[in-house]
Amino acid sequence: MRPAFERLEQRIFYLLVAAGGLLTLLGLGAAHWMEEYGHIVTGMDNQVVWGLPHVFAIFMIVAASGVLNVASIGSVFGQPAYKTRAPLSGLLSLTLLAGGLMVLMLDLGRPERVIVAATHYNATSVFAWNVLLYSGMFTIVAIYLWTMFERRFNHHAKAAGVAVLVWRFVLTTGTGSIFAFLVARQAYQSAVLAPLFIVLSFGWGLAVFLIVQSSMLAWNGRRLDDAVQRRLARLLGVFVAAALYFVAVYHMTNLYFSRQGAFEAFILRDGGVFPQLFWFGYVALGSLVPLGLLFQPRIGARGMLVASALVVLGAFAWLFVFIIGGQSFPLEIFPGYQVHSSFGDGAIARYVPRWPEWLLGLGGVGAAFVLTTVGVRVLDFLPRDDVAAPAPAAKG
Repeated sequence: MRPAFERLEQRIFYLLVAAGGLLTLLGLGAAHWMEEYGHIVTGMDNQVVWGLPHVFAIFMIVAASGVLNVASIGSVFGQPAYKTRAPLSGLLSLTLLAGGLMVLMLDLGRPERVIVAATHYNATSVFAWNVLLYSGMFTIVAIYLWTMFERRFNHHAKAAGVAVLVWRFVLTTGTGSIFAFLVARQAYQSAVLAPLFIVLSFGWGLAVFLIVQSSMLAWNGRRLDDAVQRRLARLLGVFVAAALYFVAVYHMTNLYFSRQGAFEAFILRDGGVFPQLFWFGYVALGSLVPLGLLFQPRIGARGMLVASALVVLGAFAWLFVFIIGGQSFPLEIFPGYQVHSSFGDGAIARYVPRWPEWLLGLGGVGAAFVLTTVGVRVLDFLPRDDVAAPAPAAKG
């Protein structure tokens, strides 16, 4: 029976790689279409310049930082239940970061001009800072994985884990600072955004990790130990609750300033799809429902998987509100006065994503999926020390 199972496993592997590869090619084709005909084929305009692809890109980049929480808890703080999951955590960080940067570069247009940013460094630009942060992240995580797989360097794993811990905090701070330093949009320019993105990364990264881990264990005919399962579920619940708290602090901070009252009313009440996505997409389905599932006394594998999927969907809802809603609301240049002109000053922008944007965003997900699938197949990333095989069915 074993050779038959291995043949089936091999067929599933090639099928998964083919599906992910097709999705990646569709994303590259959409990017080429946008490059040939311009962003007029998308729903973006001169007010909403960061569209749906940026939602995908920012999610994957932030989750790439947060997924390393598992590795940090294991290597830096010496928790055995997490230490065996550190290699998978590092792999997911690299693949998510690669997929996110692929979408980011292709969506901005003229990706070949990245060489200009690399050779003409502008130290006063937060975008330039992130060029170093992203490349440094790849390097440090790769070294970290090397110390775990090469037995001669195992004693350096903790030092490498500490470096990864510090670097990912800096990276996520840089990602949040892109928005925090952007004074041309009223939705942003807040010091709360840097710690907010750090806390959001914890939940998003762990949710992605749990989904991938569950898929890998099911693929290999294994199941997670109940005690470890409850531990991971509680940790995700704590991260989701902390993120919900910081999001509330962000909006309460905005409400404290009278000049932000109109923007908060737009996002939380009057903005059409944005309040719906915020209250029902993020708060209800993306936070409260997962919290109810994760803190159940006897949460099962299916319940944890559903909760993780809802956290990911809630993350996309929040990012759409934050990125798209923040650009749709007009900047209040002259407080207390209404501004009107032929350029649409003072008007709320209307944005509807079109198919090239969806395909480009999903193409980044497909690239991360292919890299993860191949990496798991080539190297041994499956946690083994606290998994158990399914109990045999009772004979009637």
